[in-house]
Amino acid sequence: MGATYQKMAQDLALKNLARGTREQYLQCCCRFVRYHMRPPEKMGLGEVKDYLGHLLRQGASPEKLKMHVAGLKFLYGVTFDREQVAKKIPWPKVPHRKPDILSLSEVERLLDAAWSASLLVTVVAMAAYGAGLRISEACRLRPTDIDSDRMLIHVRLGKGNKDRFAMLSERLLKMLRGYWVKARLSDRKGWLFPGRKSGRPLSPSAITKALHEAAKKAGITKKVTPHLLRHSFATHLLEDGVDLRVIQELLGHASIRSTVRYTHVSKKHIASVKSPLDRLRVGPGTARR
Repeated sequence: MGATYQKMAQDLALKNLARGTREQYLQCCCRFVRYHMRPPEKMGLGEVKDYLGHLLRQGASPEKLKMHVAGLKFLYGVTFDREQVAKKIPWPKVPHRKPDILSLSEVERLLDAAWSASLLVTVVAMAAYGAGLRISEACRLRPTDIDSDRMLIHVRLGKGNKDRFAMLSERLLKMLRGYWVKARLSDRKGWLFPGRKSGRPLSPSAITKALHEAAKKAGITKKVTPHLLRHSFATHLLEDGVDLRVIQELLGHASIRSTVRYTHVSKKHIASVKSPLDRLRVGPGTARR
């Protein structure tokens, strides 16, 4: 894409979108250009729809299709200032799937399996579950973000480049202190979980792979990802009676609608509702008139 790539990258940066989102948008648009082998500024709605149809024929998921649509809408609507083209690119309907949730016993088994393999993986996983952190937020923690006086974790530049405070549990604090000593860390301004490359934090993909292995070892058949620990954190708080607004703040959700979805996966809330069938005086053991 040449100069167009640079201009789009600058526009994405000016919009202050997350780094991962910027990279995905650029990749989607590069694939669009490679498919047609033509400059994007010389193409329009017809070529966009043709490419999206190609993705469908290739078996692209609704989520993947949505990402390409978002990237192309940005390219034509913002970078090229061709809003009429961007408006006519149709959004795909993405099914709203309920996330799997780990039970408390499954979380225990997972952490036990991780513990036997790696202290580092265990502590990061405990941070993701114990504070409801995204894995990128957990990996980018610094020692100065741990406020043991107020029992808070300062999450800096989370999703949407927003700061927030998350809870710091006593058990997590104890684990972090033990990890600090065993890892022989000394730079309080550096990364709490340093990666293999000097000056870089731990890679989220490394934790994802390690958790997959721990889940297999623990005999957990659900698809375990770091984000599943965050989902489980929110659901378990809800089942314990924590107010939804508090959970919203802890998770860093901009809208309460993002938090409300946990009411649909909480088995405790579903099980507590009585069916109207139970109020009917029919069936075995019920005296008939």
